[in-house]
Amino acid sequence: MSYEPPRPVRGLLLTPEDREAPARVQRLRRLGVGQHPDAELDAFADHLARLAGAPYAMVNFIGERRQFFAGLSVPAATPVPRADGGGPECDRTLPRDHGFCPHVVVRRKALVLEDVRDYPRFAGNPVVDEYGIRSYLGAPLLDGTGMALGTVCAADVTPRAWGREGLETIKALAADLLARIERGARDGLPL
Repeated sequence: MSYEPPRPVRGLLLTPEDREAPARVQRLRRLGVGQHPDAELDAFADHLARLAGAPYAMVNFIGERRQFFAGLSVPAATPVPRADGGGPECDRTLPRDHGFCPHVVVRRKALVLEDVRDYPRFAGNPVVDEYGIRSYLGAPLLDGTGMALGTVCAADVTPRAWGREGLETIKALAADLLARIERGARDGLPL
């Protein structure tokens, strides 16, 4: 199954329009995040994966045309296929129309999908077919100006109930991480 670019589906756009993207890209550059893999963000993603009991966890920054996983935790035994169709190494980028994080950023609210196939808007997303993602839990990284810079999220290959505890945990982790990012940028220190 191939994925076509976003188009209206019964009045819904598959990937929401993101008018803040240019300003977000500038803000991410000023903060010094979202352009390169970061060992501290990888450690954060590993911690999130353990807390959530999920095989995948990410710290994802959303640009105008792509997403960049500056922090990434994937199962060692099952490498993530690259978006360009290349070998079995882990690629830290996805087009903006893949996945669920762009929706979280535009909505500025956490998103819980216990089984993505239950939601017509999300069931046809490429990460469902290409990567086998079946459930998702994500929260926005909202900075002091209210801009959503990206997300922290966990994903699983099986449907699952994340529950209120999962939602509250991911929201608290997102707030803590954003405070660390802003403090580091202000003080010129790493995360």
